[in-house]
Amino acid sequence: MNTIKLLLWVPFIGFLVFLPYANKIEPYILGMPFLLFWVAFWMVMASVILMIVYKFDPDNKGSDLE
Repeated sequence: MNTIKLLLWVPFIGFLVFLPYANKIEPYILGMPFLLFWVAFWMVMASVILMIVYKFDPDNKGSDLE
């Protein structure tokens, strides 16, 4: 497994491992309770991390459309 693919574990850890620690309503961030902000933040971060892995993965060189 490439080291860049280890980055895919970060959203999993953020969602599942730290979710019990983020399970609170206060403080409100951007008008959302903290738990809702936490889940929305990790959804956005998961997309960003997937984009980074896609760009830097050496197995992803070339195109399937050819």
